[in-house]
Amino acid sequence: MAIAMALLWGILLSAVGIALPGLINMTAAKISVRDGRTRAVYFAVGATVVVFFQTYIAVAFAKFINSRPDIIYLLQEIGLVLFALLTIYFFFIAKKPKLKEEDSKIRTKTGRFFLGMLLSALNFFPIPYYVFVSITLANNGYLQFTPTLIWMFVLGVVVGSFSIFYIYIVFFKKIEHKTNWMMENMNYFLGSVTGLVAIINLIKIFRN
Repeated sequence: MAIAMALLWGILLSAVGIALPGLINMTAAKISVRDGRTRAVYFAVGATVVVFFQTYIAVAFAKFINSRPDIIYLLQEIGLVLFALLTIYFFFIAKKPKLKEEDSKIRTKTGRFFLGMLLSALNFFPIPYYVFVSITLANNGYLQFTPTLIWMFVLGVVVGSFSIFYIYIVFFKKIEHKTNWMMENMNYFLGSVTGLVAIINLIKIFRN
């Protein structure tokens, strides 16, 4: 049961984390429209490979943090400052995201695979995100940091991430008008999320 739950939590939390339109999702969708579904899938696989390593690093770091209660308070303070600054950035400084036109020379299957890896590697948000959610799951008894459960959680994240990418690849035409609106307002959404996390950290600090 614990193995199945770790897998399901990984799928669910990865879906929540990347369901909204972002650079990787939208690039996969654009590649599907312009170059065909096969090349878009290669791109998604490349992105997912990096997600695998990012998630494993994040959970390994979360395991270390969870075994050292003395540094959790310090990280909460750092997180409060970091997420507060990110909130200010997203609401008042960041420009509206635009999907740049890709280099037309990179259209082979291998090229799309490595492009997916590159864009995914440039996205650093998954690491703090999975550190945060895995520690939260562990503290609430939903996840134990055993080797088997860690691998199942990581596998769930991989499955969930690729599934969302594939949904964008297949159904982009049907949801294009919605994704365009969400892309225009992405900074406000991200600012709301980082603001919420900052408030949660502030509450935890005061409780301690």
